Amino acid sequence: MLPTEIDVSRDDIEKFFFDHLNKIYTAKTLLRSELPELMDNAHFSDLREAINDTVEDVKEQISRMDEVYRIMAAEISDADCNGLKGLLENAFNDIKIHGGNPELRDLSILFYLQNIESIQMASFQILEMVAVKLKNDRIKQLIKENYEQARADRTLFLLISAKYIATV
Repeated sequence: MLPTEIDVSRDDIEKFFFDHLNKIYTAKTLLRSELPELMDNAHFSDLREAINDTVEDVKEQISRMDEVYRIMAAEISDADCNGLKGLLENAFNDIKIHGGNPELRDLSILFYLQNIESIQMASFQILEMVAVKLKNDRIKQLIKENYEQARADRTLFLLISAKYIATV
């Protein structure tokens, strides 16, 4: 018979929360360093502008996550963050493959940024739900703001993709 209630200790919830926040944090710091290069290599002006906006969003998201770490007196760790980090590194390498073809490079950028934002949006959404169990409204609000920003960035890249494909 399946359980009808789940019993998880506060310590386990905090560990889960920070293990997964660390993964997103590592991904966001990688994006912060890689996005400016992508912006410089983007051919479509709307894409360059969207990447520039996303760089600023990523900085804000990292700042919010830094505040969460301070509130909970937790340390940032990049241990066991290879999965998401590897996905990002593969994405940036794949984009570089199309360096000589600006249209395919832009499509690759759009493809991967759409995927990356989708993963981060879903991650923040789950962390927002878990944050309820931490019983700290400020943490919940910070994570919610990151979720909403990731969702807005994903929507922006989707709209640019549709516009870009329509003009190709």
